[in-house]
Amino acid sequence: MQAQKYSIKKWAKDDQPREKLLRKNPQVLSDSELLAILIQSGIPGKSAIELAREVLKLGKGDLNELGRITVHEMVRIRGIGPAKASIMVAALELARRRQAGPLPRKTIVRDSRDVAVYVQSLLRDLHYEVFAIIFLNRAGRVRHFEVISQGGITGTVADPRLILKRALEKDAVSIILCHNHPSGNLQPSKADEELTKKIKEAANYLDIKLLDHIIVSEEGHFSFADKGML
Repeated sequence: MQAQKYSIKKWAKDDQPREKLLRKNPQVLSDSELLAILIQSGIPGKSAIELAREVLKLGKGDLNELGRITVHEMVRIRGIGPAKASIMVAALELARRRQAGPLPRKTIVRDSRDVAVYVQSLLRDLHYEVFAIIFLNRAGRVRHFEVISQGGITGTVADPRLILKRALEKDAVSIILCHNHPSGNLQPSKADEELTKKIKEAANYLDIKLLDHIIVSEEGHFSFADKGML
C-alpha cells in the first residue's frame, strides 16, 4: 500500500511530469520533474520526483554541477540503480554536446577562441584529463576532432606517433592539440611544454604544421600560440 501512495500514476494528470510535458511543453517543468521523467519510477516510500530531488542535491541544485556527477556517484542514492543513473548521465552529456555544437560548422578556425569555446564545453566538467586533436586541411577547415587518450586526475599520456599517424590518415595539413586540466589551473606543466615541442618537431618532418596547443578548464583557456610558445 505504501508503494501506491508514492506512485506518480496516482497523482492528478496535470501533476504527473510526463503528462504535463505532453499537455503543455518542457519549459514549464521544473528540473526535478524533468529528471523524474528520466527516472521513470520511484520505490516504496519515494516517488520518482523525490528521487529526482535527491539527485539534484548531488549537484547542489545546479545542473552544471550535476553534469560532473558520475554513474558511480548517482547509484549511492537508494532507488537509483545503474540503469537510471546511466540514462541521466547520458542525457546530461547530450545536453553538453548540444551546447558545444559541432566544431565543423565553424568551417574555418580563425583563432584560439574558436577552438577553446568548443573544447571547453566538452571537457571542462571532466574529473580526469583528456587529450584531443583537431585535424585541419590546407584552408584551415576542420576535418576531424578526436580524443586520443584519457588518464587520471593528474594527467594523461599522448603518443606523438599515434597523433601523427591519425593526422596522415585524415589527410591533415595542420593540427591543434587540446587537453583539459581538471585542477582548474590553466598554466602548462613542464611535461605539456616538452610534449608540445616533441610533436611540433616530429610533425615538421611530415610537413604537418602544429598551429596551437590549447589547455582548457573551468577558468578559461590557455593558448601556446597566443603566448608565443610555439
